[in-house]
Amino acid sequence: MFFKLTDEQVMIQSMVREFARKEIATTAAERDLTKEFPAENLKKMGELGLMGMMVPVEYGGEGINTVSYVLALSEIASSCASTAVVMSVHNSIVCESINNFGNEEQKKKYLPPLTDAKIIGAFALTEPHAGSDPVAQSTTAVLDGDHYVLNGDKRFITSGKNGGLVIVTAKTDEKKGHKGISAFLVEKGTPGMTVGNIEDKLGLRASDTTDLIFKNCRVPAENMLGKEGDGFKIAMKGLDGGRIGISAQSVGLAQAALDSAVKYVSQREQFGQKVSKFQGIRWMIAEMATEIEAARQLMFSASAMKDRGEKYTMQASMAKLFASEMVNRVTGKCIQLHGGYGFTKDYPIERMYRDARVFTIYEGTSEIQRIVISNHILKDKRRP
Repeated sequence: MFFKLTDEQVMIQSMVREFARKEIATTAAERDLTKEFPAENLKKMGELGLMGMMVPVEYGGEGINTVSYVLALSEIASSCASTAVVMSVHNSIVCESINNFGNEEQKKKYLPPLTDAKIIGAFALTEPHAGSDPVAQSTTAVLDGDHYVLNGDKRFITSGKNGGLVIVTAKTDEKKGHKGISAFLVEKGTPGMTVGNIEDKLGLRASDTTDLIFKNCRVPAENMLGKEGDGFKIAMKGLDGGRIGISAQSVGLAQAALDSAVKYVSQREQFGQKVSKFQGIRWMIAEMATEIEAARQLMFSASAMKDRGEKYTMQASMAKLFASEMVNRVTGKCIQLHGGYGFTKDYPIERMYRDARVFTIYEGTSEIQRIVISNHILKDKRRP
């Protein structure tokens, strides 16, 4: 490992690894079949401090840095990618956005229950026709007295059904483009907000992904996050952190896939010897291990830049782009190493392969990451 970890970071990694293998991995396959939301596991994670890792101590969090957080998130992803994506959105986007842009009252009200996992956070940006273009969203928020009235539909919302608090973006001024978008903290049960279609997904099946429908949903004006017009900025900063989170999920899942494949080829015999003795197999393993380590270093680099207070947008996109595409290559090769058994549910690699596929799509597709990266390199200020 090239990135030097502190003793505390190694301790956090070891603690979460032990917890994840004992408490989370054992039921991951069953949750994949039943699509049961991992509520009990998330509650235990809250008790361990994993649901508010970067939140300051005064608001109930652990107050630790991003490097420590991605180490923990990678270990959760190694055991269950569905649980990891809930943890990632909750920490990287929801808690971070409230900590960065919330006023004192909002922080005191929402961060403690979030860090305890008494409520799970969700982030509602994507819309049916807007896709990766947040400026094209059609959800509106109109001021009416001391409330904003929200109308519109959001799509592909992680924890949309089980989330207790949703950060919702909406247009407050159509004429101002991205500067006319604002963000709101909407509590579960608010009249006018309903859960729509629940997606039947290829992977991450224990994590609910839903539509959220807003029809004359009245949200107190005091629940605006940041100032009017800050919504785009809040979303983009949240996605920067979220993309580091996806790189961590990718690294953790890829490592678990490789570990599974190594175990299999070390036991399986063909043509009178262990499969692991064949040169072609050994080279595949070497290539996968190298790709995982490269993604890990990109993850650490972006995390360290964030911790130092440097601009890290490009590095977050690089980490997300490379790691998410890497995990798809690695899980595909690991199925190949399992042979016909890899295509069955007898081994976890089948689930890992399905779980990995969305990593190049959500929180900004690979194509969007390439736009972000090239814009920074070419100093092109046009927004994707």
